[in-house]
Parts: sequence; C-alpha cells; structure tokens
Amino acid sequence: QVRLVESGGGLVQPGASLRLSCTVSENILTIWRMAWSRQAPGSQREVVAQDFGGRLTNYADSVEGRFTITRDNEKNAVYLQMDMLKPEDTAKYFCSAVLDGAEHWGQGTQVTVSS
Repeated sequence: QVRLVESGGGLVQPGASLRLSCTVSENILTIWRMAWSRQAPGSQREVVAQDFGGRLTNYADSVEGRFTITRDNEKNAVYLQMDMLKPEDTAKYFCSAVLDGAEHWGQGTQVTVSS
C-alpha cells in the first residue's frame, strides 16, 4: 500500500510563500502522474497542480504563475512551491499519486492565508 505524507502547511499572511512537501513510500520513478489538490470548507476538492513524469506540468487557472510543482526522484518527494499567497488559497492541501490504476492520497496539510 503506497503511503503519501504531506508537510509544510501553516498560517501565513497574504503575499507570503510556502513550500509543501509530499514524501512517497514508493519509487516515484514508477509513478507517472503526481498531483496536488486542495479543499476548502464547503467546497469540492480541486486539482491545483499536476506533474507527469517530471516532463510536463499543468496548473489550475487560479494558481497559474504563482504555484510550481516539482519532483525529486532521489528523495521520492514532490513539492508545491506557493508564492504570492492569497486568502482564497486557504484550504487543506493533498498530495496524490496514480499507481496500479488507483489514485492514492495523503492525509493533507492545512494552509491558512490571513492577515
């Protein structure tokens, strides 16, 4: 059973930066799609960034130009660099990986952007 563990969330002011980390129990060289999603209270979970084999990335319009997804194959980790944070970025952020035909999720890390 693949395990994903997110970290790096916290409370920051608008305009600040955070870097979220996701460590994976499997060799991520075998994982084509890794993603970060978020869910705010009362809202549906939305995908904000995707990485396909370290070769292609995709972002939601709401974070394009502010968030960057990267992967470190040696550390079996995926990161989400979040810059110019806005109050509307407040949510619980989840890392996911598609492996063996199933999407696996971590427990999430809370990000709160507030002055």
